[in-house]
Amino acid sequence: MKKKILFLLACLFLIILSIPACQKDDNTPAPITKTQLLTQSSWTFEKATAGAFGDVSAQIPACYKDNVFTFVSNGTGNVNEGANVCVPSTARAFTWAFQNNETTLNISTTLFPGGSSTFTIVSLTETNLVISQPVTLPPPISSTVTVETTLKH
Repeated sequence: MKKKILFLLACLFLIILSIPACQKDDNTPAPITKTQLLTQSSWTFEKATAGAFGDVSAQIPACYKDNVFTFVSNGTGNVNEGANVCVPSTARAFTWAFQNNETTLNISTTLFPGGSSTFTIVSLTETNLVISQPVTLPPPISSTVTVETTLKH
């Protein structure tokens, strides 16, 4: 009888020891947040479209197109001029924040002429940031269109 009890206890002990080995490892990485996507590295201009006008990248002055936009996770950032320097300079520090459940990006400065400091986030991935905003185009057009700007890493 003692042998049976010892055998059962040994089996029970082995079963208890093997239970943790049956559990799944939860090594699934946490999804990347919008803040992480925005702040992982600097952004540069790729293209801009304006409603029915289509691609308007050629109409944007070169001194804006080579700017580098850096967002820091603490809500600060800066615009650095590239080789083509605007007069007056567009280099500046800014603050930024997501709004409306991270569907809107508010920056304390404008990034392009005629624009505002509030952008709708069309998409944000590890390689592209697509933002849009209404912009009033100068004469002779003199109308407001939605400009969609694509920035890239």
